[in-house]
Amino acid sequence: MNNPVAVMDLGTNTFHLLIAAQNGDGYTEIVHEQDPVKLGEGGINKGYIQPAAFERGIKSLQQYHQLILDNNVQQVRAIATSALRSATNGQEFIEKVKAETGIAIEIIDGNAEAAYIYKGVRAGGGLSSQNSLIVDIGGGSVEFIVCDDQQVKWKQSFEIGAARLMDNFHRHDPIPPESITALNFYLQDCLTDLFTATANYTIENIIGSSGVFESYAAIIETDKGNQFDLKKTRHYEFNKTELLKLIERIILSSHQQRLGNSNIIPVRVDMIVTASILTRFIIDRLGIEKVAMSTNSLKEGVLVEMQG
Repeated sequence: MNNPVAVMDLGTNTFHLLIAAQNGDGYTEIVHEQDPVKLGEGGINKGYIQPAAFERGIKSLQQYHQLILDNNVQQVRAIATSALRSATNGQEFIEKVKAETGIAIEIIDGNAEAAYIYKGVRAGGGLSSQNSLIVDIGGGSVEFIVCDDQQVKWKQSFEIGAARLMDNFHRHDPIPPESITALNFYLQDCLTDLFTATANYTIENIIGSSGVFESYAAIIETDKGNQFDLKKTRHYEFNKTELLKLIERIILSSHQQRLGNSNIIPVRVDMIVTASILTRFIIDRLGIEKVAMSTNSLKEGVLVEMQG
């Protein structure tokens, strides 16, 4: 095995660290950490990282830096997306991280983000010769990618991530019906480019890239009494009826009910509501019958690129 490499995906809600060593055509995972930093908390729609979130982010990257040293990593990529992209003090954060840890953060645009997500999902083996629509719901942005196993045919990033939607629409819990209606109208307005693009393709299925789709799969399987290990799952096929029933249950649930479900990670307990309304909207609006989940996303796509 070659020298280990590290990829960091510095998202709006969660910072991820993946340390891996190349092993033939694939890779062996050495460390996989995720930290619920909530970088966008209190400031996601104001374009500013609040002081407490700023400090959480610095502390998290100091810990990641130590893990990188401990594992003798030779090559590091740290990719920042929506929250740092849109924050007026994003550059200040990047400079402080560089000064304290030596980690050089790269801010990528939504197009590059979508391209990495595609590479990651393709490496997970979930694509075929038919067209899929990959959906990656982050805290700050959502990426949509029309593709097959050979190429991307269309891709776009929209600044309508679950944290932004929660800030604007989920102010009371459980979320009231009028807020759901308002959010659906908002999505209809925001996603016209998606509807125009998808009208030009026959799409076989939607593939949700990690995140909230992992929670859906874990809840469904656990409710059936089955063992479900995300680490051993690269690709999962949903029963559409089961998925829509679960989404309805999540949307109607209270904070306390969601908090009591061990398959919903703490950082996702509230954001899963707006993410679920968005998921349902896409399934219904595009009339797609098959829905799947890939545990691969941006960081695996960056890893593929690093391996050449």
